[in-house]
Amino acid sequence: MCKEVYITRFSTFLPNDPVESDDMEQFIGFVNRKSSIAKRLVLSKNGINRRYYALDRSGNVTHTNVEMAANAVKGLSDDDFGIDNIDLLSCATASPEQIMPSHGVMVHGALKGKRHIEVVSFAGSCCTGMQALNYAFLSILAGNAKNAVTVASERLSAWMSHKYFEKESELLNQLSAKPILAFEKEFLRWMLSDGASALLVSDMPAKNGFSFRIDWIELTSYANEIETCMYAGGEKDTEGNVVGWAQFPETEWLEKSLFSLKQDTRILDQYIVPLGTRFLYEISQKRNFIPKEEVDWFLPHFSSMYFAEKIKDEIRGTELDMPDEKWFYNLPEIGNVASASPFFMLTDLAQSGKIKKGDKILMMVPESARFSYAYALITVI
Repeated sequence: MCKEVYITRFSTFLPNDPVESDDMEQFIGFVNRKSSIAKRLVLSKNGINRRYYALDRSGNVTHTNVEMAANAVKGLSDDDFGIDNIDLLSCATASPEQIMPSHGVMVHGALKGKRHIEVVSFAGSCCTGMQALNYAFLSILAGNAKNAVTVASERLSAWMSHKYFEKESELLNQLSAKPILAFEKEFLRWMLSDGASALLVSDMPAKNGFSFRIDWIELTSYANEIETCMYAGGEKDTEGNVVGWAQFPETEWLEKSLFSLKQDTRILDQYIVPLGTRFLYEISQKRNFIPKEEVDWFLPHFSSMYFAEKIKDEIRGTELDMPDEKWFYNLPEIGNVASASPFFMLTDLAQSGKIKKGDKILMMVPESARFSYAYALITVI
Protein backbone atom coordinates (compact mmCIF):
# COMPACT_ATOMS: atom_id res chain seq x y z
CA MET A 1 0.00 0.00 0.00
CA CYS A 2 1.23 3.47 -0.89
CA LYS A 3 2.12 5.57 2.15
CA GLU A 4 2.21 9.07 0.69
CA VAL A 5 0.30 10.98 -1.97
CA TYR A 6 1.46 14.13 -3.73
CA ILE A 7 0.04 16.89 -5.89
CA THR A 8 2.72 17.33 -8.55
CA ARG A 9 1.18 19.52 -11.28
CA PHE A 10 -1.36 22.32 -11.58
CA SER A 11 -3.36 23.64 -14.51
CA THR A 12 -6.08 26.27 -14.77
CA PHE A 13 -8.37 27.49 -17.51
CA LEU A 14 -10.17 30.84 -17.35
CA PRO A 15 -12.43 31.71 -20.30
CA ASN A 16 -11.99 34.97 -22.17
CA ASP A 17 -10.77 38.22 -20.62
CA PRO A 18 -11.56 39.22 -17.04
CA VAL A 19 -14.81 41.13 -16.59
CA GLU A 20 -14.58 44.25 -14.45
CA SER A 21 -17.42 45.11 -12.09
CA ASP A 22 -18.68 47.99 -14.22
CA ASP A 23 -19.09 45.68 -17.22
CA MET A 24 -20.85 42.71 -15.64
CA GLU A 25 -24.32 43.48 -16.96
CA GLN A 26 -22.92 43.75 -20.49
CA PHE A 27 -22.46 39.97 -20.28
CA ILE A 28 -25.19 38.67 -17.97
CA GLY A 29 -27.77 41.28 -18.95
CA PHE A 30 -29.88 43.98 -17.32
CA VAL A 31 -32.94 43.03 -15.27
CA ASN A 32 -35.92 44.81 -16.82
CA ARG A 33 -33.40 46.73 -18.97
CA LYS A 34 -32.12 48.62 -15.93
CA SER A 35 -28.91 48.40 -13.94
CA SER A 36 -29.40 46.66 -10.61
CA ILE A 37 -29.98 48.86 -7.58
CA ALA A 38 -28.41 46.23 -5.31
CA LYS A 39 -25.33 45.64 -7.46
CA ARG A 40 -23.17 48.48 -6.13
CA LEU A 41 -23.95 47.70 -2.49
CA VAL A 42 -23.39 43.95 -2.83
CA LEU A 43 -20.11 44.48 -4.69
CA SER A 44 -18.92 46.91 -2.03
CA LYS A 45 -19.37 44.15 0.56
CA ASN A 46 -18.09 41.14 -1.37
CA GLY A 47 -14.77 42.72 -2.36
CA ILE A 48 -14.67 41.14 -5.84
CA ASN A 49 -13.09 43.34 -8.50
CA ARG A 50 -13.24 41.03 -11.52
CA ARG A 51 -14.49 37.63 -12.60
CA TYR A 52 -14.59 35.43 -15.72
CA TYR A 53 -17.55 34.44 -17.88
CA ALA A 54 -17.76 31.81 -20.60
CA LEU A 55 -19.88 34.35 -22.46
CA ASP A 56 -19.38 37.09 -25.00
CA ARG A 57 -20.86 40.58 -24.66
CA SER A 58 -24.05 39.42 -26.33
CA GLY A 59 -24.54 36.70 -23.75
CA ASN A 60 -23.58 33.89 -26.14
CA VAL A 61 -21.83 30.87 -24.64
CA THR A 62 -18.15 30.66 -25.65
CA HIS A 63 -17.17 27.55 -23.68
CA THR A 64 -19.17 24.77 -22.06
CA ASN A 65 -18.40 23.47 -18.59
CA VAL A 66 -17.08 20.23 -20.10
CA GLU A 67 -14.83 22.10 -22.55
CA MET A 68 -13.28 24.18 -19.78
CA ALA A 69 -12.65 21.08 -17.67
CA ALA A 70 -11.05 19.29 -20.61
CA ASN A 71 -8.85 22.30 -21.35
CA ALA A 72 -7.63 22.39 -17.76
CA VAL A 73 -6.83 18.65 -17.83
CA LYS A 74 -4.95 19.01 -21.12
CA GLY A 75 -2.86 21.74 -19.51
CA LEU A 76 -1.27 19.10 -17.26
CA SER A 77 0.31 17.34 -20.24
CA ASP A 78 3.91 17.52 -21.42
CA ASP A 79 6.44 15.11 -22.92
CA ASP A 80 6.49 13.03 -19.72
CA PHE A 81 2.77 12.86 -18.98
CA GLY A 82 -0.25 12.90 -21.26
CA ILE A 83 -3.95 12.12 -21.39
CA ASP A 84 -3.30 8.43 -21.99
CA ASN A 85 -1.23 8.16 -18.82
CA ILE A 86 -4.18 9.00 -16.55
CA ASP A 87 -5.28 6.11 -14.29
CA LEU A 88 -8.23 7.86 -12.64
CA LEU A 89 -10.24 10.94 -13.63
CA SER A 90 -12.02 12.49 -10.65
CA CYS A 91 -14.34 15.37 -11.65
CA ALA A 92 -16.36 17.91 -9.72
CA THR A 93 -18.86 20.64 -10.53
CA ALA A 94 -21.75 22.55 -9.02
CA SER A 95 -23.07 23.40 -12.47
CA PRO A 96 -23.39 20.29 -14.66
CA GLU A 97 -24.96 21.00 -18.01
CA GLN A 98 -27.02 17.82 -18.19
CA ILE A 99 -28.65 15.46 -15.71
CA MET A 100 -27.32 12.38 -17.51
CA PRO A 101 -24.69 11.28 -18.45
CA SER A 102 -22.55 12.36 -15.51
CA HIS A 103 -20.32 15.39 -15.87
CA GLY A 104 -17.22 13.21 -15.36
CA VAL A 105 -17.81 10.89 -18.28
CA MET A 106 -18.59 13.86 -20.49
CA VAL A 107 -15.17 15.31 -19.63
CA HIS A 108 -13.57 11.93 -20.34
CA GLY A 109 -15.25 11.88 -23.74
CA ALA A 110 -14.09 15.40 -24.54
CA LEU A 111 -10.47 14.45 -23.82
CA LYS A 112 -10.59 11.91 -26.68
CA GLY A 113 -7.94 9.69 -25.14
CA LYS A 114 -7.13 6.17 -26.26
CA ARG A 115 -7.69 4.44 -22.90
CA HIS A 116 -10.79 3.45 -20.97
CA ILE A 117 -10.20 4.50 -17.36
CA GLU A 118 -12.02 4.85 -14.05
CA VAL A 119 -14.07 8.05 -13.94
CA VAL A 120 -15.94 9.43 -10.95
CA SER A 121 -18.16 12.48 -10.87
CA PHE A 122 -19.11 14.63 -7.90
CA ALA A 123 -21.98 17.06 -8.22
CA GLY A 124 -23.21 19.35 -5.47
CA SER A 125 -21.73 22.66 -4.45
CA CYS A 126 -18.40 24.09 -3.27
CA CYS A 127 -17.16 20.98 -1.42
CA THR A 128 -17.34 18.77 -4.52
CA GLY A 129 -13.82 19.70 -5.62
CA MET A 130 -12.42 18.56 -2.28
CA GLN A 131 -14.57 15.43 -2.41
CA ALA A 132 -13.08 14.62 -5.81
CA LEU A 133 -9.57 15.25 -4.46
CA ASN A 134 -10.28 13.03 -1.47
CA TYR A 135 -11.41 10.20 -3.77
CA ALA A 136 -8.16 10.50 -5.73
CA PHE A 137 -6.14 10.63 -2.49
CA LEU A 138 -7.77 7.52 -1.05
CA SER A 139 -7.60 5.60 -4.35
CA ILE A 140 -3.86 6.12 -4.55
CA LEU A 141 -3.40 5.27 -0.87
CA ALA A 142 -5.29 2.02 -1.48
CA GLY A 143 -3.10 1.16 -4.47
CA ASN A 144 -6.00 1.26 -6.93
CA ALA A 145 -4.24 3.91 -9.02
CA LYS A 146 -0.74 5.27 -9.36
CA ASN A 147 -1.99 8.68 -10.44
CA ALA A 148 -5.21 10.61 -10.72
CA VAL A 149 -6.31 13.83 -12.31
CA THR A 150 -8.75 15.83 -10.23
CA VAL A 151 -10.55 18.60 -12.07
CA ALA A 152 -13.17 21.03 -10.80
CA SER A 153 -15.02 23.23 -13.27
CA GLU A 154 -17.94 25.65 -13.32
CA ARG A 155 -20.07 27.52 -15.82
CA LEU A 156 -22.06 29.40 -13.20
CA SER A 157 -22.88 32.21 -15.61
CA ALA A 158 -25.58 29.86 -16.93
CA TRP A 159 -27.59 30.78 -13.81
CA MET A 160 -26.79 34.48 -13.86
CA SER A 161 -28.70 35.58 -16.96
CA HIS A 162 -31.05 38.51 -16.46
CA LYS A 163 -34.00 36.45 -17.64
CA TYR A 164 -33.88 34.34 -14.48
CA PHE A 165 -34.25 37.28 -12.08
CA GLU A 166 -37.43 39.01 -11.06
CA LYS A 167 -37.60 42.72 -10.38
CA GLU A 168 -35.62 43.66 -7.29
CA SER A 169 -37.58 44.20 -4.11
CA GLU A 170 -34.82 44.91 -1.58
CA LEU A 171 -34.70 48.40 -0.11
CA LEU A 172 -31.44 50.36 -0.21
CA ASN A 173 -31.51 51.18 3.49
CA GLN A 174 -31.94 47.49 4.35
CA LEU A 175 -28.99 46.52 2.16
CA SER A 176 -26.74 49.15 3.72
CA ALA A 177 -27.63 48.30 7.30
CA LYS A 178 -27.51 44.52 6.91
CA PRO A 179 -25.95 43.42 3.62
CA ILE A 180 -26.88 39.78 4.22
CA LEU A 181 -30.44 40.72 3.14
CA ALA A 182 -29.19 41.45 -0.36
CA PHE A 183 -27.91 37.91 -0.71
CA GLU A 184 -31.36 36.27 -1.02
CA LYS A 185 -31.79 37.01 -4.72
CA GLU A 186 -28.72 38.81 -5.90
CA PHE A 187 -25.51 38.21 -3.97
CA LEU A 188 -24.55 35.15 -6.02
CA ARG A 189 -25.21 37.01 -9.25
CA TRP A 190 -22.48 39.54 -8.45
CA MET A 191 -19.75 37.12 -7.42
CA LEU A 192 -20.02 33.82 -9.30
CA SER A 193 -17.40 33.12 -11.95
CA ASP A 194 -16.58 30.52 -14.62
CA GLY A 195 -13.44 28.44 -15.02
CA ALA A 196 -11.69 25.13 -14.37
CA SER A 197 -8.69 23.96 -12.40
CA ALA A 198 -6.95 20.57 -12.53
CA LEU A 199 -4.43 18.83 -10.29
CA LEU A 200 -2.21 15.84 -11.01
CA VAL A 201 -2.12 13.59 -7.96
CA SER A 202 0.53 10.88 -7.78
CA ASP A 203 2.12 8.21 -5.61
CA MET A 204 5.52 9.74 -6.41
CA PRO A 205 6.80 13.31 -5.91
CA ALA A 206 7.71 15.43 -8.93
CA LYS A 207 11.15 14.95 -10.41
CA ASN A 208 11.77 18.68 -10.34
CA GLY A 209 10.52 21.54 -8.21
CA PHE A 210 8.12 21.40 -5.31
CA SER A 211 5.61 18.67 -4.60
CA PHE A 212 2.65 19.03 -2.27
CA ARG A 213 2.13 16.05 0.04
CA ILE A 214 -1.46 15.52 1.13
CA ASP A 215 -1.28 14.80 4.85
CA TRP A 216 -5.01 14.46 5.40
CA ILE A 217 -8.43 15.52 4.13
CA GLU A 218 -11.43 15.81 6.43
CA LEU A 219 -15.03 16.31 5.31
CA THR A 220 -18.33 16.48 7.15
CA SER A 221 -21.98 17.42 6.72
CA TYR A 222 -24.33 19.09 9.19
CA ALA A 223 -27.42 18.21 7.14
CA ASN A 224 -28.62 16.16 10.11
CA GLU A 225 -28.89 19.39 12.11
CA ILE A 226 -29.64 22.26 9.70
CA GLU A 227 -32.16 22.69 6.90
CA THR A 228 -31.23 23.44 3.29
CA CYS A 229 -29.70 26.85 2.66
CA MET A 230 -28.70 27.04 -1.04
CA TYR A 231 -30.56 25.08 -3.68
CA ALA A 232 -31.60 24.79 -7.30
CA GLY A 233 -34.14 22.54 -8.97
CA GLY A 234 -36.80 22.88 -6.31
CA GLU A 235 -38.64 25.12 -3.90
CA LYS A 236 -38.81 25.31 -0.12
CA ASP A 237 -42.15 24.64 1.53
CA THR A 238 -43.46 26.39 4.65
CA GLU A 239 -41.66 23.90 6.90
CA GLY A 240 -38.29 24.48 5.26
CA ASN A 241 -38.22 21.24 3.27
CA VAL A 242 -37.05 21.34 -0.34
CA VAL A 243 -39.62 19.97 -2.77
CA GLY A 244 -37.89 18.77 -5.94
CA TRP A 245 -38.82 19.82 -9.47
CA ALA A 246 -40.25 16.39 -10.33
CA GLN A 247 -43.09 16.96 -7.85
CA PHE A 248 -44.31 20.06 -9.71
CA PRO A 249 -46.30 20.07 -12.96
CA GLU A 250 -44.25 21.16 -15.94
CA THR A 251 -46.30 24.33 -16.25
CA GLU A 252 -44.88 25.54 -12.92
CA TRP A 253 -41.19 24.90 -13.66
CA LEU A 254 -40.69 28.36 -15.16
CA GLU A 255 -43.46 30.08 -13.24
CA LYS A 256 -41.83 29.24 -9.91
CA SER A 257 -38.25 29.59 -11.24
CA LEU A 258 -37.52 26.09 -9.97
CA PHE A 259 -34.19 25.85 -11.78
CA SER A 260 -32.78 29.15 -10.59
CA LEU A 261 -30.14 29.25 -7.85
CA LYS A 262 -31.54 30.38 -4.50
CA GLN A 263 -30.07 31.14 -1.09
CA ASP A 264 -31.93 31.16 2.22
CA THR A 265 -30.12 34.04 3.91
CA ARG A 266 -32.18 33.53 7.04
CA ILE A 267 -29.87 30.69 8.03
CA LEU A 268 -26.72 31.46 5.99
CA ASP A 269 -25.41 34.20 8.24
CA GLN A 270 -26.35 32.28 11.37
CA TYR A 271 -24.54 29.01 10.68
CA ILE A 272 -21.93 29.13 7.91
CA VAL A 273 -19.00 30.43 9.99
CA PRO A 274 -19.76 28.91 13.44
CA LEU A 275 -20.19 25.38 12.04
CA GLY A 276 -16.94 25.63 10.06
CA THR A 277 -15.11 26.73 13.19
CA ARG A 278 -16.69 23.93 15.19
CA PHE A 279 -15.52 21.33 12.68
CA LEU A 280 -11.96 22.70 12.58
CA TYR A 281 -11.82 22.56 16.37
CA GLU A 282 -12.96 18.91 16.27
CA ILE A 283 -10.25 18.13 13.70
CA SER A 284 -7.61 19.85 15.84
CA GLN A 285 -8.59 17.66 18.79
CA LYS A 286 -8.74 14.47 16.73
CA ARG A 287 -5.36 15.02 15.09
CA ASN A 288 -3.61 16.83 17.95
CA PHE A 289 -3.17 19.70 15.55
CA ILE A 290 -2.83 23.36 16.56
CA PRO A 291 -3.43 25.58 13.50
CA LYS A 292 -2.14 28.72 15.20
CA GLU A 293 1.26 27.09 15.70
CA GLU A 294 1.59 24.66 12.80
CA VAL A 295 0.04 26.35 9.74
CA ASP A 296 2.19 28.54 7.47
CA TRP A 297 -0.52 29.28 4.88
CA PHE A 298 -4.28 29.39 5.36
CA LEU A 299 -6.34 29.10 2.16
CA PRO A 300 -9.99 29.85 3.03
CA HIS A 301 -12.66 29.61 0.39
CA PHE A 302 -15.47 32.08 0.90
CA SER A 303 -18.06 33.62 -1.39
CA SER A 304 -17.58 37.16 -0.13
CA MET A 305 -15.00 39.19 1.81
CA TYR A 306 -17.92 39.84 4.13
CA PHE A 307 -17.34 36.35 5.51
CA ALA A 308 -13.58 36.76 5.85
CA GLU A 309 -14.07 39.24 8.66
CA LYS A 310 -16.65 37.00 10.31
CA ILE A 311 -14.19 34.08 10.26
CA LYS A 312 -11.48 36.24 11.82
CA ASP A 313 -13.87 37.38 14.54
CA GLU A 314 -14.94 33.80 15.23
CA ILE A 315 -11.43 32.35 15.69
CA ARG A 316 -9.71 35.37 17.23
CA GLY A 317 -7.97 34.54 20.50
CA THR A 318 -8.32 30.75 20.07
CA GLU A 319 -5.86 28.05 19.06
CA LEU A 320 -7.43 28.23 15.60
CA ASP A 321 -6.44 31.88 15.14
CA MET A 322 -4.02 32.70 12.34
CA PRO A 323 -2.52 36.15 11.63
CA ASP A 324 -3.41 37.97 8.42
CA GLU A 325 0.01 37.32 6.86
CA LYS A 326 -0.78 33.59 6.75
CA TRP A 327 -4.01 34.10 4.81
CA PHE A 328 -3.90 33.57 1.04
CA TYR A 329 -6.91 33.98 -1.26
CA ASN A 330 -7.69 35.25 -4.75
CA LEU A 331 -11.42 35.98 -4.54
CA PRO A 332 -11.03 39.67 -5.52
CA GLU A 333 -9.17 38.73 -8.73
CA ILE A 334 -11.21 35.78 -10.07
CA GLY A 335 -14.47 35.74 -8.15
CA ASN A 336 -16.18 32.70 -6.66
CA VAL A 337 -15.63 29.66 -8.89
CA ALA A 338 -17.38 27.35 -6.40
CA SER A 339 -15.87 23.83 -6.51
CA ALA A 340 -12.82 25.04 -8.46
CA SER A 341 -11.95 27.92 -6.11
CA PRO A 342 -9.79 25.87 -3.68
CA PHE A 343 -7.69 24.57 -6.57
CA PHE A 344 -7.27 28.05 -8.03
CA MET A 345 -6.01 29.26 -4.65
CA LEU A 346 -3.59 26.36 -4.26
CA THR A 347 -2.32 26.84 -7.82
CA ASP A 348 -1.76 30.57 -7.33
CA LEU A 349 0.07 29.97 -4.05
CA ALA A 350 2.24 27.27 -5.65
CA GLN A 351 3.20 29.69 -8.42
CA SER A 352 3.57 32.77 -6.22
CA GLY A 353 7.23 32.29 -5.29
CA LYS A 354 6.27 32.68 -1.61
CA ILE A 355 6.44 29.06 -0.49
CA LYS A 356 9.38 27.01 0.76
CA LYS A 357 9.98 23.37 1.64
CA GLY A 358 8.37 22.39 4.89
CA ASP A 359 5.55 24.92 4.66
CA LYS A 360 2.20 23.57 5.83
CA ILE A 361 -0.95 24.68 3.99
CA LEU A 362 -4.40 24.46 5.52
CA MET A 363 -7.27 24.54 3.01
CA MET A 364 -10.78 25.36 4.17
CA VAL A 365 -13.93 24.95 2.07
CA PRO A 366 -17.39 25.67 3.47
CA GLU A 367 -20.52 24.80 1.51
CA SER A 368 -23.78 26.48 2.41
CA ALA A 369 -26.06 24.18 0.38
CA ARG A 370 -26.70 21.94 3.39
CA PHE A 371 -23.73 23.07 5.48
CA SER A 372 -20.91 20.75 4.49
CA TYR A 373 -17.23 21.49 5.15
CA ALA A 374 -13.84 20.30 3.93
CA TYR A 375 -10.37 20.86 5.36
CA ALA A 376 -7.05 19.57 4.05
CA LEU A 377 -3.49 19.80 5.36
CA ILE A 378 -0.77 19.83 2.71
CA THR A 379 3.01 19.96 3.21
CA VAL A 380 5.43 21.43 0.65
CA ILE A 381 8.36 19.10 -0.01
